[in-house]
Amino acid sequence: MKDDQPSRHVFRTSQLEQADGPGLNPTKTPTMGEIIAARFSRRGFLRGSMASVAISATVSPMAILAAGDAHAQGAVEGSVFDFPEVQAGVDADHHVAEGYDADVLLRWGDKVFADAPEFDPTNQSEAAQERQFGYNNDFVGFIPLEGADDHGLLVVNHEYTNEHLMFPGIVTIEGDEIVVAEATEDRVNIEMAAHGGTVIEIRKVDGKWQPVLDGAMNRRITAKTPMQITGPAAGHARLQTSADPTGTEVLGTINNCAGGVTPWGTYIMAEENFHGYFTGELPADHAEAANYERVGVPGGSYDWGRFHDRFDLSKEPNEPNRFGWVVEVDVNDPESTPKKRTALGRFKHEGAESALAKDGRVVFYLGDDERFDYVYKFVTAGTYNPDDRAANMDLLDEGTLYVARFDEGGNVEWLPLVHGEGPLTAENGFESQADVLIETRRAADLLEATPMDRPEDIQPNPETGRAYVMLTNNTKREEANAANPRVENAFGHIIEISEDGGDLAALTGKWEILVQCGDPSIAEVGATFSTETTANGWFGMPDNCAVDSDGRLWVSTDGNSPSDTGRTDGLWAMDTEGAARGTSRLFYRVPVGAEMCGPCPTPDLTTFFVAVQHPADGGDDWEGFGRPSYYEDLSTRWPDFDDAMPVRPSVVAITKQGGGKIG
Repeated sequence: MKDDQPSRHVFRTSQLEQADGPGLNPTKTPTMGEIIAARFSRRGFLRGSMASVAISATVSPMAILAAGDAHAQGAVEGSVFDFPEVQAGVDADHHVAEGYDADVLLRWGDKVFADAPEFDPTNQSEAAQERQFGYNNDFVGFIPLEGADDHGLLVVNHEYTNEHLMFPGIVTIEGDEIVVAEATEDRVNIEMAAHGGTVIEIRKVDGKWQPVLDGAMNRRITAKTPMQITGPAAGHARLQTSADPTGTEVLGTINNCAGGVTPWGTYIMAEENFHGYFTGELPADHAEAANYERVGVPGGSYDWGRFHDRFDLSKEPNEPNRFGWVVEVDVNDPESTPKKRTALGRFKHEGAESALAKDGRVVFYLGDDERFDYVYKFVTAGTYNPDDRAANMDLLDEGTLYVARFDEGGNVEWLPLVHGEGPLTAENGFESQADVLIETRRAADLLEATPMDRPEDIQPNPETGRAYVMLTNNTKREEANAANPRVENAFGHIIEISEDGGDLAALTGKWEILVQCGDPSIAEVGATFSTETTANGWFGMPDNCAVDSDGRLWVSTDGNSPSDTGRTDGLWAMDTEGAARGTSRLFYRVPVGAEMCGPCPTPDLTTFFVAVQHPADGGDDWEGFGRPSYYEDLSTRWPDFDDAMPVRPSVVAITKQGGGKIG
């Protein structure tokens, strides 16, 4: 937003969720949808779930049933899940499968330290928020302590803030628009303190989890926490600012979406939509203009630049290059400096889940969450040492970043983003590996990677050598095809990558569509869930996922709504093997307006931690509310249901009544 524009925020209630970006890829490389279409036009009808993708372009699921195919008639056996399915729908509360408890563990504003102040929503301050649980919990990770499954560290990302839900007295309604009053410095500083992450000790007592407020490793990380920049881009001139002429130190981390936990027990925070925090204009003909255009800077979603010069491009033109990285936190030392690991590239990171390759190297899968952007993986140069944690602490500074190219024959190739190879040369503006990593998207463009439909979380299964890619949607798709008959891919799909030899470090593999999402009862949607999937079991907009210690896939969603799907977001169990492949079942659903994030099972599978983000963010399209939702008039007051309390994003611990394995 320009300095001469009013700083109040005006938006329709249907636009309350954080923007996912317009799709900024300028290349003409064939998109994933075009590749799928070409594959099927060439191969015709195929067996298994991929065949049903093609068939459903023209034939309804009921017609498939009538055709007499044994699989389609519902002769599906061998599901690895067994629980009573939740009924899909929309209301003000959360719901879990019968026989399970869903207990709120941590809410926005809860104490992280024993001496933290009690939450007072009408008297918030930066100092209080820095010692309280942050806003909009997204990624959740569990790190066992002393090898125990009932005692550990919970690590949680706080992605962004919804000021109209957080602060009293700042909203007016104009028609169907919410108007937020001009920002103040105090309010901005509270928002900055509500970003980042939380590390907190938790313990199960009498079968229920509770925080340990005097835990020695408890920590809040915010948008002002000092951090170190490491790896190939550290110290580069493009990362230097007036506050940091070395280009190696930066304040804070922002928009931390999905993340990860490393094999050596560190916490990974992935910086996603960093573009929205910057305002102002670059000086004329600035060298970073094309770089910033490719990532959407300035986004102008926040007014931070009015009070903090580093978020104003006209004052600190290099600051955006210091965001969009993967951050590693040593949870064992609450005084340690988090490190931005530049070897993993700079883009809108959705997650950084990792697993060991066959030779002991560590492989990270990375999604770039924007329409028509790419799927990546990073392979460390060194190998993991299970007997020496200290030896692993800088593994992420050396390795190779790859970007995926999917072809119509069902093959995937991982292309190295290495300076001097192929087009990544000085002639194309890459003077060093630092330039390649700072402009990862442009480097991937030149390698002709495959543009995807919003790649979000990617979860590897080290036992099978497969990885599951959540593709949330792409409503900007303009070309229909046999595999995706929608001109707009409104509901997304899931791709399964099978790496060659079952080795996650392989540079080639195969890909298949596990499931194409949406309502299977509407033929034009072309959804491909197993016919054993019930009316409650289908979903749209897959976002985060988890592969549990039994190798089972769980999928959480972002974007289901009363008007689009007649259901809230939730957590679904998804079969990936045998005759049950493609069968989905609803396990947990969130309140109206909320997004389902952070599915995290404990190693013994007796607890599932989930994150309920931005509940009450909407409600005008729900017949139970039917008007704009904001602090004073909320579509739900979950989880407290107290008129004196606003809605509060929260982490929930799900356990089985009487004990036992989830699902």
